[in-house]
Amino acid sequence: MREKKSITFYQKRRIIEIEISSILYIMMKKDKAKIYVAGNKKYETWISLSTLEKELGDEFIHIHRGCLVSTMAIHDITKTVNLINGESLHYTPRKKKQLIEEFRSKQRKLIHSIVKDGCPKTMEEYVDHYKSFDKMPFAFADIEMIFDDEKHAADWLFWYGNEALAKLEKVPLEQLVGNSFGNLFSNMDSKWLRSYERATLYKEKLEMMDYSPEINTYLKIICFPTFPGHCGCILFDLSGIKFVENSIDAQKAKAIYFGD
Repeated sequence: MREKKSITFYQKRRIIEIEISSILYIMMKKDKAKIYVAGNKKYETWISLSTLEKELGDEFIHIHRGCLVSTMAIHDITKTVNLINGESLHYTPRKKKQLIEEFRSKQRKLIHSIVKDGCPKTMEEYVDHYKSFDKMPFAFADIEMIFDDEKHAADWLFWYGNEALAKLEKVPLEQLVGNSFGNLFSNMDSKWLRSYERATLYKEKLEMMDYSPEINTYLKIICFPTFPGHCGCILFDLSGIKFVENSIDAQKAKAIYFGD
């Protein structure tokens, strides 16, 4: 990946340092850059495009004049460049083929760099590795991402799941483990793929709270990288969770969490 992990710049006379991996895209207007990062944050600074390109490395793509997009932030390219956070950006139409080829090349390189050394080799080994989760009161799964011929995340395979997961998904555990989500649920919502792909490929720890049409339930899901090509998922039925604020510190913590 990149040797350089962060960039530093001035914003309103303050020194700002941000992780390059958190940058989604950058919009340039002459020598002024608007830097959009994960968590709905935005920074503005006076810096030239050439300086930015030198700082960021080669994993950013020009989608039109003055717009740089991180290949790590791209989910796919259709009529727009669709980002992993749900945003869509317009690009120069005549560059579509070039953009897709460049994106696939970088995505392919990343997927091929995944080394399976140290992974459990069989379902039985996964069960033994995660046996401490068997009786946990929350749903847990270890999943492996499945990529299609165009290197897009297309589905995932359950390598491990506990009884709480089977209860939440309303599928017998023996039918769940060893099967793909798409085979079990024909109405699979692609929004889950974006987050699991990020956790698997880019080693991010993410939390989602969203509606699952597959099981007609509002879920809270925490996903994180486990073995190469895999991520772990902890799932909660939101109807069974109550948020408690016991102090001012709890309010501050929530503000930090939601980026307020």
